[in-house]
Amino acid sequence: MTFNRDSLGSPVHNVDYDREPSIRPFGFSDGMELCEGGTLNFPDRPSIYYFDSVISRGRAHEDAQALAAALQSEFGVKHGDRVALLMQNIPQMPIAIHATWLLGAIVTPVNVMNRPRELRHQLKDSGAILIICLESSYEMVFSILSETFVEHIVTVSELDYLDVVPPALSDVQQRSCPSATRYGDLLSSYRGKVPSRSSVEASQPALITYTSGTTGLPKGAINTHGAVSHNAGVWRDWYYLHSQDVLVAAAPLFHITGFMGSFAASRASGGPLVLAYRFEAGEMLRLVERWRGTWMVASLTAFIALLEHPSLSTRDLTSLTKVASGGAPVSAAVADRFEQATGLYLHNAYGLTETTSAAVLVPFGQRAPIDPEDGALSVGIPVNGALLRIVSTESREDVRAGEPGELLVKGPMVTPGYWQNKSATEAAIKDGWFATGDVAKRDESGWHWIVDRVKDMIISSGFKVWPREVEDVLFSHSSVSEASVVGVPDDYRGEKVEAFVVLRREYESTSEGELIEHCRLLLAAYKVPRTIHFVSDLPKTATGKVLRRELRLQATDQTGATPEL
Repeated sequence: MTFNRDSLGSPVHNVDYDREPSIRPFGFSDGMELCEGGTLNFPDRPSIYYFDSVISRGRAHEDAQALAAALQSEFGVKHGDRVALLMQNIPQMPIAIHATWLLGAIVTPVNVMNRPRELRHQLKDSGAILIICLESSYEMVFSILSETFVEHIVTVSELDYLDVVPPALSDVQQRSCPSATRYGDLLSSYRGKVPSRSSVEASQPALITYTSGTTGLPKGAINTHGAVSHNAGVWRDWYYLHSQDVLVAAAPLFHITGFMGSFAASRASGGPLVLAYRFEAGEMLRLVERWRGTWMVASLTAFIALLEHPSLSTRDLTSLTKVASGGAPVSAAVADRFEQATGLYLHNAYGLTETTSAAVLVPFGQRAPIDPEDGALSVGIPVNGALLRIVSTESREDVRAGEPGELLVKGPMVTPGYWQNKSATEAAIKDGWFATGDVAKRDESGWHWIVDRVKDMIISSGFKVWPREVEDVLFSHSSVSEASVVGVPDDYRGEKVEAFVVLRREYESTSEGELIEHCRLLLAAYKVPRTIHFVSDLPKTATGKVLRRELRLQATDQTGATPEL
């Protein structure tokens, strides 16, 4: 059965789902005037709060115009060219996105954690002709430049736009980048100049966003202007975002969660964006209080860090009324802890790079049901325009309600394919249906649960074990701050279940036996971890998604077994 919001029976939320987003594809815009209470009418309103500095809408718009004119005149950037952006959450990132789209060019955001091999692949695969990067990344960029199509480097400093340098950037110094052009110099030269505009169609690429590459080299998912506009409207409408909201960018803007849930949602709603270079729990709490932040979307890891930070109880967070978690699974136990500590219900969200962020959300004001079988928290219901199917991983036939299978998504938010990768596109998308690689299930009311990744399923003694279920049980123990479960080759069972656990500071005396016994009380014997590794942290992506592949390597290094990668 195909599920969308129209197949859910009575509505669970009073949003007008049928209202199309009021913004056109961003490439059509003259920038931020398409936001509620736009730039041209209200140029003095704040556009960006960067630490303790304020950038008005008028200045952000003027800087984007100047940058676009410079890219066009100095470097010949034109419609369809790819521009790579390698930056943290600093004002130059949204301004550069705006400038690139004014020219009809395509943004390819780069993860700041990428190493030279990964950066080389993305630049070469995307065919980017220009990169705007942090001064601190210049040497890495320059070292691989000859192996790419990049002709020009523009460097930015995280110290730009600051009235006062915050402690988080106290060690930063401006660097010499001899083969690059400074962002500030371009703005000075082109201040007041307007580029020749290039309009785009909704079906044309706005972004080429690269996957995490957990199963090989990263692939460049094409996110169209129509998809970006549609899902910006989804975030705005489902969480009632408007020009009086203050959107706290806790997730990195180079990742699809932060890009859509913070930057694009800010553009769609007209609310200012709070930027703080990178996520640091204490600084995020301070800035929520400082700027009266109202909305935040972040990974579960970020919310755990906020919970664990000693200043949580001392900050005035009463302005923060809407929070959601995306990019990694949400544990019901952590959601409960966050609500007890802050009074805020943590709304679950599900999406992928290939679905331009959200495909399934828990509507604002609704509480996600918990699966009575395994205690997992629902990720929500399909957003407007999204069609969902759950099919058998073997027969590819639709399964019945309550049965697990691979989740397929179709709709205006879904990528048309991977950049210049026909084979990967054909493998992932058939008749418009994108195969997510995630195992899910749904109930008769249309609420969906993500069980796990297909490739992460563990076969122990012939039985299927989903790591998420074991992790949720570990999270339910009061001592556990973070947990991840992997399968390790085993001569007797085929695979054995092993867990990696980060303990909360006040419970560091908890023993392996205590946690294993906790699991035995709540899980079938074949699901119980055979070994629990206590670690200080878990390896993660920049958005907080745990890298299970690295944990499998760690576990097998200790046993001498060969990991199943």
